[in-house]
Amino acid sequence: MKSFQIYFEIIEDTRCPFYEVGEQLILSDKALLCPRNKETCLILVREMTQLLFKFLAVDHENLIAEKPVFTCSGCTGLIKFTPVATPDNHPSEKEKVTVLGSRELRLLEKIRSFPLIQLIPEDELKAFVGRFQQETIQEGKVLIHKGESNLYLYMILAGQMLVMDGPVVITSLGPGELCGEMSYLGDDVAAATVRALSDTEVLAVSSVDFNYLLDRLPAVQNFMARLLARRLNRVNKARAEDFASCMQGRLQDMAPAELFQIFHMNSKTGVLSLDLPRGPGKISFREGCIINAHYRGQENEEAIFAMLGEHEGTFRFTLGLSPQEMKAAEIGDFMKLLMEGIKRVDDVREGKQDSRVK
Repeated sequence: MKSFQIYFEIIEDTRCPFYEVGEQLILSDKALLCPRNKETCLILVREMTQLLFKFLAVDHENLIAEKPVFTCSGCTGLIKFTPVATPDNHPSEKEKVTVLGSRELRLLEKIRSFPLIQLIPEDELKAFVGRFQQETIQEGKVLIHKGESNLYLYMILAGQMLVMDGPVVITSLGPGELCGEMSYLGDDVAAATVRALSDTEVLAVSSVDFNYLLDRLPAVQNFMARLLARRLNRVNKARAEDFASCMQGRLQDMAPAELFQIFHMNSKTGVLSLDLPRGPGKISFREGCIINAHYRGQENEEAIFAMLGEHEGTFRFTLGLSPQEMKAAEIGDFMKLLMEGIKRVDDVREGKQDSRVK
């Protein structure tokens, strides 16, 4: 994708709740920058993304000369805007002077000591602070839901948030810390749920606005990269600690094949007990290797193959083995056992489907 930057001037405003005639927008191949100290309109962001691909397909210099007029699809109001050749309302970096309102000044004083904020130069910070949207999250309410998309990066202003992956508590976050960065920067669904441990004030910034800051400031890029690495280590540590003590859950949430792989990959030593509809099952792991298995009168390989076909019930993993079990030999190569068991389950399922067709 070729790099470019184009300015638009708003030439008509019909009850737009965000922008006014004469204000300018900047569209680049990285982000949309809205007028200073104004909120970002998500409807406009979506439409500007479509315009971006249109401009990349043609000579945008000629398009500027033609002075086309574009109209947003509108919400309670609408705007019309046209590309302009010179950024009249966006002076060069050396000439930028941002006048802050009382709200921005108060907010700036509250966040100056935060680690991320300290990396942003004063002129950039003054231009950026107006893009924060302040929200109050009541105690017990969820800010980010695991498995859902997230379009914002959040900075905690006051209060405390709890980060959880199912029953596993990953960490708690306080003033100055960020949340939502893993799904926000990774362009993926949230990997954990973030819930308010007390009434909490957060500052939200849209992906468009923060990406503009990321593109301009290498120090912020490095900060976010280190933060992501620390958070991933923290998640893995929390999950490992949960495994080390005891893990329990439902097979409806985690299939047996996935469950067995987790204990194998994490080199766990202990007993996995399963409470299944057709009776109890048990598998013993030593440093991730299976040393024995029992289910419905079957042992070892056959017991494993039978348990892989179960989809309902509960499981519980308990740390530790008896001295005799610690000396026992593994019953076979783990991956070969797993692949053979999965193949047998698939064959049984296909056989049932064939019989129904006949």
